[in-house]
Amino acid sequence: MRNYFAICLTLILTVSCSRLSQNQGHLSKMDSLALEQAEINGLLANEGLQRCQRFVTDWLAEADSTTGLIPRNLGESLDIWNAQDAAADNYPFMVLTTALTDSSLFRGRMLDMLHTETRLTSRLGNLPDTYSFRKKGFDTQEYDLFKLLFGASEYIKDGLLPLTEWLGPSPWSERMIAILDDIWKYAPIETAHGNIPSPNVELNGEMLQVLSRVYWMTGEGKYLEWATRLGDYYLLGDQHPTRDFEILRLRDHGCEIVSGLCELYATLSLADPEKKETYRPHINEMLNRILAVGRNEDGLFYNAVDPKSGAVKWEGTADNFGYTLNGFYTVFQIDSVEAYREATVKALEILDQKYRNYDWENGSSDGYADAIEGALNLYAREPLLSTRGWIESEIQVMWSLQDSSHRKNAQKWKGSGIIEGWHGDGNFARTTIMYCLWKTQGTTIQPWRPDIKFGAVDDDDGVILSLKADTDWKGILRFDAPRHRAIMKMPADWPRINQFPEWFTVNTNETYEVKDLTYGSTTNYTGKQLLEGIELALKKGTAYAIRVSPI
Repeated sequence: MRNYFAICLTLILTVSCSRLSQNQGHLSKMDSLALEQAEINGLLANEGLQRCQRFVTDWLAEADSTTGLIPRNLGESLDIWNAQDAAADNYPFMVLTTALTDSSLFRGRMLDMLHTETRLTSRLGNLPDTYSFRKKGFDTQEYDLFKLLFGASEYIKDGLLPLTEWLGPSPWSERMIAILDDIWKYAPIETAHGNIPSPNVELNGEMLQVLSRVYWMTGEGKYLEWATRLGDYYLLGDQHPTRDFEILRLRDHGCEIVSGLCELYATLSLADPEKKETYRPHINEMLNRILAVGRNEDGLFYNAVDPKSGAVKWEGTADNFGYTLNGFYTVFQIDSVEAYREATVKALEILDQKYRNYDWENGSSDGYADAIEGALNLYAREPLLSTRGWIESEIQVMWSLQDSSHRKNAQKWKGSGIIEGWHGDGNFARTTIMYCLWKTQGTTIQPWRPDIKFGAVDDDDGVILSLKADTDWKGILRFDAPRHRAIMKMPADWPRINQFPEWFTVNTNETYEVKDLTYGSTTNYTGKQLLEGIELALKKGTAYAIRVSPI
């Protein structure tokens, strides 16, 4: 049956592509405007994916010749691969880039790197340690348990979890679960609530996020029990983030605790409502105090404050404002606290007025990557026109740094896809891919080619797509699923750090109309067929436009 439908659409497409440019007068004014925007989105998505490909190609050229692993940084750290940087921040978004643009590289070298990393760096059970290319072994004779646990947590939260939220079950998700189980197997810190991995706020904040999601994904109660240990430690004891901390970081390497506790709170609202109610006053206390002392006049967060006195301890505006606001918006979704939504909207509204081309991180692309990611993730929930304009502006600023003579190590990387030559380059690709998926409304094609421009715009409850190739192409067009439910098994899509937002998604049990916007011919498909992919044929230099909507 699938082949029959695929042949039908291929025939429609081939005929339509050859005539669309001469027959755009048949489109309504509304459809014409939407199609123009879809074409623009296709150009933007194409540029972004080509930039990610350049990043992958030129970083792989710097890989260790023996192991095939990439170094932590280029230059002084060329000798090592480590979990918290090379594995967590850079490698995963090479994997994701190739998953979208080069399936042979994805299934080949990217998977080989995972197997090599697992074989060479696993030191205590599945916990990875720093590997020296020069020594052909671990960088230190003895391991430091706390460093192992921190690197493992970083690798999961920043890298393997975002990959899993997009790819679903895979060798990368298997590596994630194996590492996660061993983090808790070797957790050394005794508390009144049970052992936890570390007193480190960043690590524990990451664990709260990871465990809350993996609980839903697997259905295994141990992950919720471990998360609740951390929740009790911070909310019910003497480690409350705003009641007890001397300094609360509201930027990365500290802000994770805020959104992590809010993710656990959201999970408990359905998994254990009684426990959630126990946490409620402590969650509200934390969020209300942050609103009172943690923001500048624009509603964005300071880098760090003393939550007890209200003194600002680190001047400057955190580029990770979206990470913290994820927590506020999540609690708004759960408890309908309007003040938390208002705080989110206030921050989003100010960006285009005062924060265009804002230097978040001393000229580094990493600051732009985190700021854009945070805004885009919240824009998916609060689609403000001004926020959209800011995202469009700032993605161009970030992209320009890949070519700029003013970037770090600019002379060394001139003409290269390498951005700045450190592990933070992966965040450039991560945010670029998030942006590109917005521009395609989550649709992807296989095989991808750099000459193919495909973009999309939302259209009421459907989507309008534009596709064009410079040379003949045959392949598959795939649509996105509600991944929070289909992959992560989550009951709701609350905003999460490093997630890839959902735009137009299809459900397996629904039927969809695929309409040729030129001549009005239609073909119906099941959601399952759209998720598996429908076969398309594009003719050289011609364009094609379709509307897809649920019946």
